[in-house]
Amino acid sequence: MKLETIALHAGYTPDSTKSVAVPIYQTTSYSFDDTQYGADLFALRKPGNIYTRITNPTLSVLEERINALEGGVGAVSFASGAAAITTAVQNLCEVGQNIVSASTLYGGTATLFAHTFRRLGIEVRFADADKPETFKSLIDENTRAIYCETIGNPLGNITDIAALAEIAHQNEIPLVVDNTVASPFLCRPFEFGADIVVHSLTKYLGGHGTSLGGIIVDSGNFAWNKKFAMLTEPDITYHGISYAKDCGKAAYAVRARVSILRDTGAALSPFNAFLILQGVENCALRMERTCENAIKVAEFLSKHKNVAWVNYAGLSSNKYHNLAEKYTKGKAAGIMTFGVKSSKLSGKAAGALFQDSLKLIVRLVNIGDSKSLVCHPASTTHSQLSDEELLAAGVSPDMIRLSVGVEHIDDIIADLNQALEALDK
Repeated sequence: MKLETIALHAGYTPDSTKSVAVPIYQTTSYSFDDTQYGADLFALRKPGNIYTRITNPTLSVLEERINALEGGVGAVSFASGAAAITTAVQNLCEVGQNIVSASTLYGGTATLFAHTFRRLGIEVRFADADKPETFKSLIDENTRAIYCETIGNPLGNITDIAALAEIAHQNEIPLVVDNTVASPFLCRPFEFGADIVVHSLTKYLGGHGTSLGGIIVDSGNFAWNKKFAMLTEPDITYHGISYAKDCGKAAYAVRARVSILRDTGAALSPFNAFLILQGVENCALRMERTCENAIKVAEFLSKHKNVAWVNYAGLSSNKYHNLAEKYTKGKAAGIMTFGVKSSKLSGKAAGALFQDSLKLIVRLVNIGDSKSLVCHPASTTHSQLSDEELLAAGVSPDMIRLSVGVEHIDDIIADLNQALEALDK
């Protein structure tokens, strides 16, 4: 099946109730047929539901559907994108180990990597996403992964996934890719050598600004070696199971579920999973309209007298356009950044006036909604970073991040134009 069809049908066949919509299994736990059945579930000898913190039928449909869209062997959902990213790293690293990451990251990820993980004994070393060779120089015997975003948020840069995958595999470590902004409808990172994909389901896949969620997808292609003792050595919490030996290609996904998710409890709610499934069903259509609108908005902004610069990889003049042609079908989703200018105000003040003058486009810090959204990263999503970290992330004081929605293009441009014209009044 094609992706548009998978998004509607994968993972679910009407059950005994004949419900066409995926039912919401709003339950905490599940009964056991008998004592032996319960014992087999807890020992991982049989598949089945024990407790919604670990598995739930509604969540299973969502997981199977995203897994099919990405082309993986197993997926695990979480309460948020942040929880998925945290687990993705903790399922690879222990105290004293490190990962090498692109510096151009979503602000919440950048803070997690630069500060929170450091306090937990995991080091994150930042490399230049535009220069794959800078990743290679930061890898040592304690490195356990390379991490990047397909399309950087908020910068909008396109990452050379194949180049990073080659470097990772030369060093016997996996490549983890955050595919949130691209979605599987623009890019499937496994096709370019990535090993693990993460998503914030809150964004394009959910698409309606109603529900937090995250997911990890395991490609099943990485050969787990002695560097990853938590996956290859016996796990005493499951009577000595070795995930790599006993769980086959889905070893990484299985451990993420039955160890980290079980112990930390960042479980997605069944109701949120149901709402996100509604977004997945129409994501292909929304992404098509979003990209169509975004290129027109980028072209409009690039010609406006009160816009200093525009960064959108969908523009043929953009330095990332060739990578967009290779990885994201020449499109760059709906995320773009630009700087406003005014003869009367500084860059930061001009940006504030521009945002306050908008009437249709909503001021908030989400992306990937059906509605057009705007924010000022330096004072919101990336405000926890130092000046040096902001510079490394590509966030300047005058930067405006725009998430283009699916409204009529004339209305989006009209609102942008009147807000830009207000800078001269």
